[in-house]
Amino acid sequence: MRQIKYQQIVETVEKLCISAAHELPDDVLDALKQALKKESNSNARNIIASLIENARIAADENIPLCQDTGLAVVFVEQGNDVTIKPPDDNPKANLFDAVNAGVQSGYEKGYLRKSVVAEPLNERKNTQTNTPAIIHYSLVPGDRLKLSVMTKGGGCENKSQFKMFNPTASKELISEWIVEVVKNAGADACPPFVVGIGIGGNFELSCLLSKKALLRKLGDRNENPFYAELEKDLLKKINSLGLGPQGLSGDTTALDCIVEFAPCHIASLPVAVNIECHSHRHKSAVI
Repeated sequence: MRQIKYQQIVETVEKLCISAAHELPDDVLDALKQALKKESNSNARNIIASLIENARIAADENIPLCQDTGLAVVFVEQGNDVTIKPPDDNPKANLFDAVNAGVQSGYEKGYLRKSVVAEPLNERKNTQTNTPAIIHYSLVPGDRLKLSVMTKGGGCENKSQFKMFNPTASKELISEWIVEVVKNAGADACPPFVVGIGIGGNFELSCLLSKKALLRKLGDRNENPFYAELEKDLLKKINSLGLGPQGLSGDTTALDCIVEFAPCHIASLPVAVNIECHSHRHKSAVI
């Protein structure tokens, strides 16, 4: 059984939060560069060029890509041959405590905006730490711990939607709804988007799948040919909307559409769409 120290997890999450806020992933930057070459609208080309320049400045000067440095969403995959060694002064501290400590430290040291309120409806008082993080945990084979941090902005998250379809719904009907969700997101969600789609499972799993889809590398198609074709078809339909970068028209409304699916009940067909803005910030590390 392999043991990983609590403090190593804290330090890893801290670094991931800071780097995610400052450095646009290579696949997203490449997608923007490809979009710049293909874009036919001159105003849209200027906007995409500005987004690429913004990414360069953020990386070079270690400043956030966007003023909304997001809610920290952390995917944790713990190998079943891994245990966490708590600190001597806090023997009850666990993996989730380490993740939240890392988020707090990362947002403090990185001078990142803290955007979490302790409760949602009454006082909405800022926690001043950007915690608690949203943590999705899974136990997997092996002796490694994988941590993936996504700093998810509020503007694009607010435009995400879920719908429970009848199991008889056609691919065309579901596609029409997904495209309409993206259309309604509009300029408020800062296009060009990355569109995460979860199909199947149940109410909560479809939403989780749509968020997890956003961790996939742009351009990597689903291993299932049917869903791979659906991804390409949706991307084409969404870009034909003409919404364009920042909603000011153009060919580039989305950089990619990514579908994840899961088995579901015979009476159900849940579908979730998670909208991500052009500042698609996520980093991963394996310990």
